Amino acid sequence: MRDFAAIVLAGGAGRRLGGPAKPALPVGGHSMLGRVLGAVADAAPVVVVGKAPVDLPATVRATLEDPPGSGPVSAVAAGMALLPHAADHVAVLAADLPFLTPQAMGDLRRRLIDSTVDGVLYVDADGRRQFLCGVWHAAPLRAALDRLSTGRGLAGASMRALLADLDVREVAWTEPGPPPWFDCDTDEDLRQAEEWAR
Repeated sequence: MRDFAAIVLAGGAGRRLGGPAKPALPVGGHSMLGRVLGAVADAAPVVVVGKAPVDLPATVRATLEDPPGSGPVSAVAAGMALLPHAADHVAVLAADLPFLTPQAMGDLRRRLIDSTVDGVLYVDADGRRQFLCGVWHAAPLRAALDRLSTGRGLAGASMRALLADLDVREVAWTEPGPPPWFDCDTDEDLRQAEEWAR
């Protein structure tokens, strides 16, 4: 897939983990952010939104949502602002997905290009959409940001609200091993991730 970019949201406060810079926490000896960046190594550009807790590769751009701490939709808008309009497809990802892999991203990308939907994202075993583990056509995502911006505004808006009017294809993870959408919000999540990473 040509013209593929990625936005990685690294702005979470990590309150349920006692306030650490969550994406910097290691799973299996590597930071979660580093693992996510490895999964989108073929994207260009890659934009990390939030105060990156680890040194970023020279090829990765960094920015902050405006105002800082105003939520994931503001962060997506900040990331999109740094993408060239030639970028046809963009991954929108959380920075705390320790089991996201290039193969999992490739599956989403193939499903997007083989369909007429606006975006493709993973769903968990209960059918819940994983809003920060998907790939989107850039144009409808920009249009959704514009609509929300001129309506209720972006600050504090949910990803559910941003994507409500988009045509989304849901993908269940059926391969062996931990699901790529698994994120680490609690100490229990981290313990589970470490166990799976062994």
